Amino acid sequence: MPRAPLRPARSDGKVAGALRETGRMFAVAMEAMRQLFVRGLPVGEFFDQCWFLARVTTLPLILVSIPFGMVIALEVGSLLSQIGAQSQLGAAMVLAVVREQAPVATALLIAGAGGSAMCADLGSRRIRTEISAMEVMGINPIHRLVLPRLLAAMVVAFLLDAVVSVAGIAGGLYFGVAAVHVTVSSFFATFSELAQLADLGIALFKAAIFGFLAAMVACYKGMYAKGGPKGVGDAVNQAVVVTFILAFFVNFVLTIFYFNFIPQKAL
Repeated sequence: MPRAPLRPARSDGKVAGALRETGRMFAVAMEAMRQLFVRGLPVGEFFDQCWFLARVTTLPLILVSIPFGMVIALEVGSLLSQIGAQSQLGAAMVLAVVREQAPVATALLIAGAGGSAMCADLGSRRIRTEISAMEVMGINPIHRLVLPRLLAAMVVAFLLDAVVSVAGIAGGLYFGVAAVHVTVSSFFATFSELAQLADLGIALFKAAIFGFLAAMVACYKGMYAKGGPKGVGDAVNQAVVVTFILAFFVNFVLTIFYFNFIPQKAL
């Protein structure tokens, strides 16, 4: 009897599952945004979440951004010193910190500090059946819990991007003056040689998108956590990892669009 041909193992199972999971996350987020126009914004919960996110992320972001700016100043400054262009350190710092480092650092801290807390809070409510009780009472948990967290993460990430940019540039300025031996006047005089207003715009847009993604993943994983306290812990871990992956992928896509559609300045 002839043997049946061997079928190749399906390798797209995990990929398809990841895509379906991502689609569900965006579906929950879009439903929350739709509730904004149907039922309005829970103002009290929104401001509570804004204050919480700002409180747990501002200081860590500043502490991360200052040494990051110093590292950029060291790396770029050593290269510029070899070609005798130390005066261009300010221009390079603006591009590196404002356009790339600030929104990415904001995303990582929003996801790591704020998103993990959001996921743990909603997950604990799920396993204590509080969310089910809200549904029984006719309260939409997506409107009451998810919507204010999404908007709060976007607003706080948008505002913190400026704080991170200032802290990173300040760290680069200190190290540039101390180690690369550039003057303060030359550092600030070259700010506008390579940078433009569109760089700040794309940085703020990236920060808001990253905040939205962090809250979206955290709320979805928390809302649908299962398996008791261990399941909540697993959901928190998954939320942070998934947010990091999405943030870097979206950052890559947005950067490609930016360079293709926005003309860049040259020396």
